Amino acid sequence: MSDQNNNKKPEKDSKGNSGFDLNNNNKFALFFLLALIVMFFVLFLANDNNDVMEIPYSTFLNYLENEQVTAVKIIDNKTVQGTMRGTSGQSTVFETAIPYFDDFLMKKLRENNVIIEGAERSTSAAAIFIQIIPWVIGFAFIWFMLRQMQGGGNKAFSFGKSKAKRYTQSDKHITFDDVAGQAEAKYELQEVVDFLKNPEKFQKLGARVPKGVLLVGMPGTGKTLLAKAAAGEAGVNFFHMSGSDFVEMFVGVGASRVRDLFEQGRKNAPCILFIDELDAVGRTRGAGYGGGHDEREQTLNQMLVEMDGFDTKDGVILLAATNRPDVLDPALLRPGRFDRQVVVDMPDNNERKAILEIHAQKVQLEDDVDLERIARATPGTSGADLANLVNEAALFAGRQGRDKVSGQNFEEARDKLLLGVARKSRLISPEEKEATAYHEAGHALLHYHLDDADPLHKVTVIPHGQALGLAISLPEKDSYSKRKGWLKARIIIAMGGYVAEKLKYGETTTGTKNDIEQATGLARKMVMEWGMSEALGFISFGSEDEPIFLGKEISQHKDYSEDTAMRIDNEITNIMRECLDVTEKILIENREQLTIIAEALIEEETLDDDRIRVLLDLPPAVRNY
Repeated sequence: MSDQNNNKKPEKDSKGNSGFDLNNNNKFALFFLLALIVMFFVLFLANDNNDVMEIPYSTFLNYLENEQVTAVKIIDNKTVQGTMRGTSGQSTVFETAIPYFDDFLMKKLRENNVIIEGAERSTSAAAIFIQIIPWVIGFAFIWFMLRQMQGGGNKAFSFGKSKAKRYTQSDKHITFDDVAGQAEAKYELQEVVDFLKNPEKFQKLGARVPKGVLLVGMPGTGKTLLAKAAAGEAGVNFFHMSGSDFVEMFVGVGASRVRDLFEQGRKNAPCILFIDELDAVGRTRGAGYGGGHDEREQTLNQMLVEMDGFDTKDGVILLAATNRPDVLDPALLRPGRFDRQVVVDMPDNNERKAILEIHAQKVQLEDDVDLERIARATPGTSGADLANLVNEAALFAGRQGRDKVSGQNFEEARDKLLLGVARKSRLISPEEKEATAYHEAGHALLHYHLDDADPLHKVTVIPHGQALGLAISLPEKDSYSKRKGWLKARIIIAMGGYVAEKLKYGETTTGTKNDIEQATGLARKMVMEWGMSEALGFISFGSEDEPIFLGKEISQHKDYSEDTAMRIDNEITNIMRECLDVTEKILIENREQLTIIAEALIEEETLDDDRIRVLLDLPPAVRNY
């Protein structure tokens, strides 16, 4: 701590720049520029002698012959400056240039008793100033570029300086109260906060606080926000850097930036170092195409060394976030480095409501807005999705010229996020519109005849994105695992458009491509991954081949025999046939309802669940929202 006090540096802004030096340098540069401009004009005006009359050389010779010239000064044998008498007796200062070498000039001057002087032309201050201006500008430009590259250090270039953004205690604080939900993640991070506030309490007990905490979760769940909140709760400095900022085109820059980041942390302890998207630099070594000495691997090696070298007694805690923990190098995850993994999960219903309440504080709401209902109607959405939902609803209200955001605006925003942007300008022929209506009606009708299916939310024949029509269902509650009955219901619903087209036209269209892919994919996973085949049982087939460097599944490793492959194909085919039979049975028995929904879609284009229940004479839905 003594080093911190003795080597205290000026406070820095959120970008890591020294606020004192930057402001003073800018003021000094502006003052210096203005001083140069003023000096230039003063010297220019001081040397601008308007009393000297410039005359041609022939006129000068005429004045000389008329004995009007009294005295001359010959400068460098090129210019004649002198005085002459006018007709009224007054003296006039003149100057003329000698255009050629005149052998008789001196003789004429002596004959007319003219006082003769000689001199060399002196350079004026204005001319000197004009000549040095380019040099001054050049040096100023070089100085400015060096300042930009220097980054506040003493090196000529600072490629190896950390690009971490620093948030000081004087910046706006984010606390755990600003993060809705995530109670378990807050609990895990509270230990870090308590240690930074009162490290002696843990040191007396002999406890070792984790050196590093890894926040793991899907995109948009609030990992970065939680890290900032931990720093805000502890009241310490917060350094934020992305994993991609370490790696540059220059070899060794990443390792140098890692060293500089940890050095900054030690000098500004207690503090939190936060590395976002850790998988950009922490992927498993040996997986890159550049060999074992890849720049990325050098950066990772330096990070491993630094994490071993620094001690939490210094008051420095390393936080990192990733949504791909499976690709991280095992050396990063061992005890002594990232000791703890904190899962930042998707919000449940209560957490979604709390998130909506936080973001809704910034907008004016009508009385008909029910955040509880919106939270229940948006399962599977992240905190970032909900923030976007509130913003989209406010934008819809703004387009309509409203002063407050209504419940209908939230419905429109939810449909936009779920269905995509409606392409109402696309021209579709009546025949194609009818085919799309029967296709979507087949999907929609099956929701009302399957016990395991989620309730239908809305069906439309208005193109959204690349789809000509959509049928969207919404679960009534959050679910974290799926039963076999639900999976089969999804396959049957996916087959609805295919069967409806065959019933109406006797043939199908290319619009069934995506439905077939979804249904086949679910059936294959039921057999090969989830053990839902009675014939094959509790066995997983086909391990994924996923290059760690790419982070994408590009193939499956066939770890089973040809005979087993045939049995797998038979089981997938049996599931598909069974579901297809159920689909055909339901739609054939309820063909009249299929026609009613299709004709209503042609007329109204969009139908929600309540409207379809009225058309089919079904009782109103009982919802929890």
